[in-house]
Amino acid sequence: MLVFIGKRLLMLIPILLGISIIVQVLIDITPGDPVMVMLGGQATQEEMDEVRERLGLNDSLPVRYVRYMRGVLQGDFGRSLVSNRPVFDEMATRFPYTLLLVALSISLSILIGIPVGVYAATHQNTWRDNASMFVALFCVSMPSFWFGLMLIQQFAVRWRWLPVAGGGSWNGWVLPIVSMALGITSTIARQTRSNMLEVTRQDFVTTARAKGLGEGRIRYRHALKNAMIPVVMVIGNLFGSLLGGSLIAEVIFSLPGLGQYTIQGLRNRDYPIIQSSVLILSVLFAIVILLVDIMFALIDPRIRSQYTRKSTRGKNKKKGVILIEKDA
Repeated sequence: MLVFIGKRLLMLIPILLGISIIVQVLIDITPGDPVMVMLGGQATQEEMDEVRERLGLNDSLPVRYVRYMRGVLQGDFGRSLVSNRPVFDEMATRFPYTLLLVALSISLSILIGIPVGVYAATHQNTWRDNASMFVALFCVSMPSFWFGLMLIQQFAVRWRWLPVAGGGSWNGWVLPIVSMALGITSTIARQTRSNMLEVTRQDFVTTARAKGLGEGRIRYRHALKNAMIPVVMVIGNLFGSLLGGSLIAEVIFSLPGLGQYTIQGLRNRDYPIIQSSVLILSVLFAIVILLVDIMFALIDPRIRSQYTRKSTRGKNKKKGVILIEKDA
């Protein structure tokens, strides 16, 4: 298992380097001038050239990329071109909002999606199953920003039960969490239902019924445990994708999170903000996927034994070489 974790960590290095290079190239070819945003339309050409030279924007693409990555390795993500504040400090104050939004959304999705999926699977081909899957398919098909706008229209504008902007108090988190959780809940429910139906047809479930075990015990202690193995992988991927997708909810509900900070950087052509935000989100996504793979191996003993056999086989090969050399 330690060898597997080490290999996955080493694989992150070329992935993150590739992402950083792609972001740098896209920024370089994107139209727009950050200096004009900083100085405004009244600045002269001489003033703009002076600022570009001072910020190093006149340097070539490889020079700017190497300079930025050298600073990242030293813990310096640069300064905002607009506010002149350290980008890392800005991200550190905003990231807790994004993390809380994603964590609460995925938690709500798990608490609702898994029971709905199990219930639909145990009532297969009934009106309950068809109704729950119809609602799930509708929620998956609709984008999250549409849910956000509809929730604001009903609960904030018409009924005035909840505030439009989130983050101020506990009730300000309700609408953004629900808008993000609806689609994720539907995905988890449909995946759980599909896995439960597949597992309940296997031989070990039939054997458990033949032994006289109750349906509740078979369902929750045997079938659900095996059905959750692919669901865990889906939940991990959804959690990682929500880190980047939360910017829509943050913009709609005015949450001061990392997503809204990235959007502000895009509007102002603030290169350090764009580069650092994408890099941090990529690192977090890769870490989440790594943790999911580890959890996947811990849940499924077949995968864990596979890693054990690989490491044991490698040790045996080394021992065999040593024995051959001694015999020679």
